[in-house]
Amino acid sequence: MPEEKLQEIADNADMIVRGYAFTKKNGNIAVLNLYHPESAMYISPEGKMLESSMDEIEQAIVLKIWESDSQFMEEADA
Repeated sequence: MPEEKLQEIADNADMIVRGYAFTKKNGNIAVLNLYHPESAMYISPEGKMLESSMDEIEQAIVLKIWESDSQFMEEADA
């Protein structure tokens, strides 16, 4: 993925934690590993994995991040 596209994703993310960009999309959350952009996940707001290209360990890490930090997702621009 071109660096410009990664920068755009990071700039538009609602939350970035430990290199993972969390972005609201169509009522769910798209998660992208900014260091390894081939690793992505799509989860529900409740934290249920809907789709993923991550291995099981990375999936567990991302779901744990979501569980502990989802309250910090930006609701609106300040």
